Amino acid sequence: MANGKVSRRAVLGGAVGMAGLAALPAFAQDGSTEFSQPASASIRHNISSFRMLKWQDYFDNTRNGVILADTTSRALHFWSEDESIYRLYPTSVPLTEELTRRGMTSVIQKVVNPTWRPTASMLQRHPEWPPVVEGGAPDNPLGTRALYLGWPAYRIHGTHDTRKIGRRSSSGCIGLYNEHIEELFELAKVGTQVRLI
Repeated sequence: MANGKVSRRAVLGGAVGMAGLAALPAFAQDGSTEFSQPASASIRHNISSFRMLKWQDYFDNTRNGVILADTTSRALHFWSEDESIYRLYPTSVPLTEELTRRGMTSVIQKVVNPTWRPTASMLQRHPEWPPVVEGGAPDNPLGTRALYLGWPAYRIHGTHDTRKIGRRSSSGCIGLYNEHIEELFELAKVGTQVRLI
């Protein structure tokens, strides 16, 4: 604004800025991370809607560290035993409720470049699948790392197919980007508490 006059450029810039603000989601005024989208916004089913959770609501303590896998928001939370480390990762979750297991378990084994063997029920649904995919193979559904859980055939693992993250796409496991499972693999240990909700 020179000599009290408003330039055409300033008016146009302000209009563009206001249009951009109108397109942003409306955030809650109470400081929460919840937000509402305009009614005209299209629904996207491959994006995690993270919720901030507290470990105290799901575990008695953080002994050996804790992992909370939230199948609703498609996110995995990790807290270290001393609570100095917190991580939040987007995940893939089971395709259906019938494939989803919820409850408490723990990490019982950690495997680098795990070998994948489909379960009998997987082969029944997909007879064209191979009976085994060796660890390190670029098409291995378990990715580069896997945390084996106390429930048979359930894992927290990586995936080479990044399109699966944020979606209902697994046969029961919780999937992460390979770089995220590699980080979690270093943070978690055998005995880390795990809860699926």
